[in-house]
Amino acid sequence: MPRTGTHAIRATLEPFLGPEDWQQEKLMRRVRSPLPAAHSHGHITVRQAQQHSPDAVLRSYFTFAFVRNPYDRYVSLCAALHSGNAGYVGNETAWMKRTLDKMQGQMDAATFRRMVLIGPQAGILTVSGRLGVDFIGRYETLPSAFAEICRRIGIPEQTLSVVNATAHAPYDTYYDDELHDLVTRFYRRDFEQFGYASELPVRTRMPRRSA
Repeated sequence: MPRTGTHAIRATLEPFLGPEDWQQEKLMRRVRSPLPAAHSHGHITVRQAQQHSPDAVLRSYFTFAFVRNPYDRYVSLCAALHSGNAGYVGNETAWMKRTLDKMQGQMDAATFRRMVLIGPQAGILTVSGRLGVDFIGRYETLPSAFAEICRRIGIPEQTLSVVNATAHAPYDTYYDDELHDLVTRFYRRDFEQFGYASELPVRTRMPRRSA
């Protein structure tokens, strides 16, 4: 799942991989995977994994993923997507609205929204409305959830390093009413599927303003 500590988890698990194990994109490192998406942005959906692996193989593995508060994750996504945009810093709220509501470069908004990098987490992890992984951890409790994963796969408990982090203020400080409405609607399935509250702290909410 994009922006949930993926690269830190991959780096930590890499020493435990065997010579025939697949490995997705890992920040300039070698990729060992037949899945095309693994060689570009490095993230795949459950459906894509199922299309390339027999059911019996998938059932023999312990599968897991992490999810993140959609409001927090969206801020991190935009910070990553606009990392080379000199006009982004200081105008984050307006850019975040445009990202969802208008265009991203030459890509129309509908196509951009379908991209796995920014699409709803529920769409990445579910097939026919059902979760396709054995364990869902939360980014908000990443260390303890990853410790449980280590236990489940039979390796010593590992400490995750910070890898590929984005620089931004606390996520709720970027939201006015309009951006809150846009993100709440777009990630509705995430709030429902993973139980995140579709509210922000009142003390940091800004009044509605135009982009």
